[in-house]
Amino acid sequence: MNSLNHAYIYTATSKLILIKIGGSILHDPNSVSALIRDIKAILTSGYQIVLVHGGSKAINEALQMYGIESKFIEGLRVTSSAAIKVIEMVLCGQVNQMLVRMLNQMGIKAAGLSGAQNHMLQCNYLDKKYGFVGEVKQVNSQDISHLLANQITPVIATIGVDDIGHAVNINGDMAAYHLASALAVDKLIYLTDQDGIYNNDGQLLRILSENNLHELVKNAIVSNGMLVKVKAILKALQCNLDQVMIANGMQPYSLINAILKQHNPGTLCLKNQN
Repeated sequence: MNSLNHAYIYTATSKLILIKIGGSILHDPNSVSALIRDIKAILTSGYQIVLVHGGSKAINEALQMYGIESKFIEGLRVTSSAAIKVIEMVLCGQVNQMLVRMLNQMGIKAAGLSGAQNHMLQCNYLDKKYGFVGEVKQVNSQDISHLLANQITPVIATIGVDDIGHAVNINGDMAAYHLASALAVDKLIYLTDQDGIYNNDGQLLRILSENNLHELVKNAIVSNGMLVKVKAILKALQCNLDQVMIANGMQPYSLINAILKQHNPGTLCLKNQN
């Protein structure tokens, strides 16, 4: 795999950043508190932030409590008619409101949104083998723009709707890419419980081009949740983003390093250079 210059600086000249927070991070109160302190510092520095969150661990626990099996195909959660009700309850109620409350407690104006509200995330069904899993076909971002115009940080749960208003589950990484594209954000950052993307030898890959990412997928070096994330990043790079970051949201100051200090704390994915 061709290596790019590891001294590449993650440019942070933008004003609108979309941050996708993985569900594993949100399951750790200490990590959430530290992350919110970073978010407050970034907002204070003049940036605007849109937060998109998952809830995988909380969803797994709730499904187990209701006796519903958790099953995944190629990193995507298979969602039955019974499961979608639980997933919507957990994401839009428990996880979203917890995050909003913690932001508010830190003095950050924030409001929770669901992708199902006002058809924000309008979906087709991805494939019948996944059940009630949606593929975003249209983003209606008026509610998000209204909050941003009033200096309120949107916190978005990734539930969408089909054409007749039924709730569908959307993979959080894919939802983040669609929202980032629709909002024309300057930066897209995925926060996970890993430092970034690794090769087969366990080495953290600091800089990757689109071609490098395609190689990782082709050679099955990434799998499960990271496979979905890489596919979402490739779509983002093919649209209007020049770079996408993956960083460990459970490591202190990852966001500060990425945005305010302009360092690369994880894996930086870049559009191919012509």
